[in-house]
Amino acid sequence: MLKIDINLINNLSGQAKTNERRRMNLNIHKSPDDHLQRFLNAMEPGTYIRPHKHELPRKRELFAVVRGEFLVLEFDDQGHIIDHIVLSHGTGNFAAEIDPNIWHTVIALKVSSVALEVKDGPYDPNDDKVFAEWAPDHDDISASKTFLDQTLQKLGIIFPDLY
Repeated sequence: MLKIDINLINNLSGQAKTNERRRMNLNIHKSPDDHLQRFLNAMEPGTYIRPHKHELPRKRELFAVVRGEFLVLEFDDQGHIIDHIVLSHGTGNFAAEIDPNIWHTVIALKVSSVALEVKDGPYDPNDDKVFAEWAPDHDDISASKTFLDQTLQKLGIIFPDLY
């Protein structure tokens, strides 16, 4: 039995805080070949997950808040926001499932946020994601920060001390 307790969550959050990408995941599934991929993802404000979709193979993805607050977004093919939800215990919104072939991303809105993610498997890094060409590359730190700031501003979510 894998026991997910506060010590495990705090340890994972601590690793995310010191990680250059400001996030850290812990796989719950045993192998990339598992047909159901499950993992905890600790994310700090300022981490950038480039908008992507799971096209071929088509995969669903579920995000559930364990701690903190997340903004889950869906986009159209041009990068316009078509839907969003803030997940937190305070909002009463606990999870969101993204259908296959939908552009999406997740933004951590609070320090020490942790999500449970569940996705169809198996996992193959060669075909798992198709990244949006209209969104900056992970390695472009300045453009990534601008993208996050502009996305939050479009929705009226402004945190001057987000990073």
